[in-house]
Amino acid sequence: MISKETKIYGLVLAGGKSVRMGHDKSVIEWHGKEQRYFVADILQPFCEEVYISCREEQQNEIDSAYKTLTDSFDLKGPAAGILTALSKHEDATWLVVACDLPLLDKETLQYLIDNRDASKVATTYKSPHDGLPEPLITIWEPAAKEALLSFVETGHSCPRKALINSDTHIIEPKNADALINANTPEDAERVRNILADKMKTV
Repeated sequence: MISKETKIYGLVLAGGKSVRMGHDKSVIEWHGKEQRYFVADILQPFCEEVYISCREEQQNEIDSAYKTLTDSFDLKGPAAGILTALSKHEDATWLVVACDLPLLDKETLQYLIDNRDASKVATTYKSPHDGLPEPLITIWEPAAKEALLSFVETGHSCPRKALINSDTHIIEPKNADALINANTPEDAERVRNILADKMKTV
């Protein structure tokens, strides 16, 4: 059993091509800075080190103040970044968060960490959208590397399916809005409206 004291590293998934959005989601400024940096900064207090996961051609675009991790697995989607991280520091636990969660807050990260089950392959939230595990904000334990690799070898590279078919600890979110995934212009408009409403109540 992996101790709950295992060091936690942070990973910001920012290597997607943002086809549905039509432009790079990771550089949208929801909070006064590019989202990839906002997520990296919000992860910092919870993690020993934080990396931004990106494609090789993106690396020179990223501020040198942030550590990067380029995909070393030839896979589509976030599995490439997750497996790269799990292989980079095999003794570490990885708190992996996608760059397209514009309403993410520290309380949501803290609640996930507080409810972490280190004896499982991963700890994640139940998606308020479809009730399935949410791979875009997940704590992956060191054992997840072999579990995810085994799943990839069967021809599947979807982290969500890996979570469904692994020994995963799934918790209910306290703030469902924090898990809203802004993938399309319509999603972005919804998020802008939520943020505008929050500003009115401040």
